[in-house]
Formats: sequence, structure tokens, C-alpha cells
Amino acid sequence: MKAKKISLLFILSFICNFIFAINDIALLEKSKTNGMSLYWDSLSECGILEKNGHQLSFRNGESLVLLDSVKMAITDAPELKNNQLYVSNKFLSDAEEFFNQKSEVPFKVGAILIDAGHGGKDPGALKTYKINGKDVTIREKDINLKVAKMLYERLHAAYPQKQIILTRSTDVFLTLGERTDIANNVKVGENEAVLFISIHVNSSLNKSSSGYEVWYLSPGYRRTVLDKSAVDNDNNLFTIMNSMLEEEYTTESIMIAKFIMDGLQAQIGKESTARGIRAEEWFVVKNSNMPAVLIELGFVSNQKEALLLNDEKYLKKATLGIYNGITAFVTHFERSQGFTSVK
Repeated sequence: MKAKKISLLFILSFICNFIFAINDIALLEKSKTNGMSLYWDSLSECGILEKNGHQLSFRNGESLVLLDSVKMAITDAPELKNNQLYVSNKFLSDAEEFFNQKSEVPFKVGAILIDAGHGGKDPGALKTYKINGKDVTIREKDINLKVAKMLYERLHAAYPQKQIILTRSTDVFLTLGERTDIANNVKVGENEAVLFISIHVNSSLNKSSSGYEVWYLSPGYRRTVLDKSAVDNDNNLFTIMNSMLEEEYTTESIMIAKFIMDGLQAQIGKESTARGIRAEEWFVVKNSNMPAVLIELGFVSNQKEALLLNDEKYLKKATLGIYNGITAFVTHFERSQGFTSVK
């Protein structure tokens, strides 16, 4: 009987929100004046509001919001009109009340997992070119490992208190399943996140194809990222919260991808072409229960770019671009009350 009453209250709340909500406040403009940061993914129609170290995740047309990835609340549903997000006074009031709460345990990145693609018996993309009169085979697995190890050194020096982990540090073969198992078994503390960065190199039948790109998991893919025990095995609540947490991972992955793309453009943008941020259902990314991106550094099938990828100095610059992107995201993710609020 108690369960039925709770369900009825939920239904009544949804109905009331739907009937009485007046969404006449442009969220983008209001978030700026109120010291909030707004991140919006037009593909999945979900977004994140941030302030004072807190995150509020929401979805167009839904009254349920996710607070700091662990709690759920009901407010007026945001509404997308003419490609603009509109909310009610209640939505903003509820958001401000939540943002003004003090966090006993701040959110931070606890671990960064660097995955050097391919390895061992799996060379990945490869191409042989004549360099200084000698045949030289440029292998993706070697490039991936070099960049992964350089990135590890930079991140380990910058964040001695965080776990910086390589899926492989030598020329060994790992299945895609083994890589994601490593990622999903990383132990972190309360309110700590794990980031998954996979390093790869591209190839194409079209020898003129060139450039670097950053991939994230397509919003069209659905995965389980929440333990059912977290919602007392309530299937209805699990479905809703899992969906919202998954979309938050997608939004954060897009943010990481953008920061890394900006970092790469700043370092190697004059020597290679930015192909943009893309969505795909990569196995190595789709089975990781955390924000994750896959970086394609260039094309070994393009001779000019292959020679760049074989150059230690160029790889150092590309690594610096990735590093700068990751650290920019970590700073964004971990920023304190003083960093995000207007004083």
C-alpha cells in the first residue's frame, strides 16, 4: 500500500509540474547572470548546470533531475523552444537551493586511465615508407604506446595524488574486453571520477585523408552504468537514474573531447588538420562505465602525416595537446566554490 501511495505522489507531481510550469526564462542568459555554467548536448537533449562545485543534470521535457550523480529530485521540466532552453522560476529556485548547499566531500577526478590501442600480435594500422633510403614500417601500436607513456609521465608529475594508469606499458596484446575490465575495476574514493582516454592512429584507403579527431560514445547507445543496489533494486527508479547518469557521462565525454581537441589544435594545428569531434559506438569506449574518449592522432596511410607520426618531436607536441585538454577538464571538474561563483 505504501509503494502505491509513493507511486501516486510521483504521478501527481509530474502532472502538476506539467500543468502549472511556466517556462518563460531563457536558461542560457539566466545561467550567465546567476554564475552558473551550462553545458548542453543537442543530440541527446540533455544538459548539466554547474555552480559551487555541484552538478545538476537535466533532460528536455522531464521533471526528474540528477543531483551530483547520486540523488534524484523533481522540479519543473525544462523546455526546448526554437532551439533555446526555457525554464520556470521554480526550476531556477530549486537549482539555486541545491547549489548553495555545502559539500562535505568535493567532487574530483580520482584516476585517469590511458589506453594505448593495439599491441603485441595486433599492430593496428601500419604502412611502409622509404625513409633515407631505407624501408621503414610505421606501426600504430608503437605510436600509441609512445604517446601513452609520454602522457602518463606528464599526468603523473602534475597529479601525484591521483591514480594515473596505463592499460599497457609494453608491447603486449590486450583484448578490448580486458581493457574495459581494467577501467571498470579501478577503485576510487567517494565522489571521485575515473576518466578513460584511448589513444589510436587512423588509416584510410584514400591516401589523401589526414588529420586528427576525438570520438565519444554515441548518445544512441545504451549501457548499464549504475548498480541496482544503489536504488534498492527498484527497476523503475533504476531505469530512470541509469539513463540520466549515462547521459551525464556522455555530456562529460563531449566536454573532455572538446578540451582535448582545443589542446591538439593549439599544438599541432599548423601541421595537421582538425577533423572535429565525432560520435561512435566504439567497443573499447562503450563498455567503460565512466566518461571516455578515443583519440585518432592522424593517418599512417597519408605519407606526409605518417612521417610526422614517426617524429618524436611531433608526438611530444601532440601529447602536450592531449595533456592540456585533460588538465583543463580536470580543473573544470574540480573547481571550487570560489572558482565558479560570482563574488
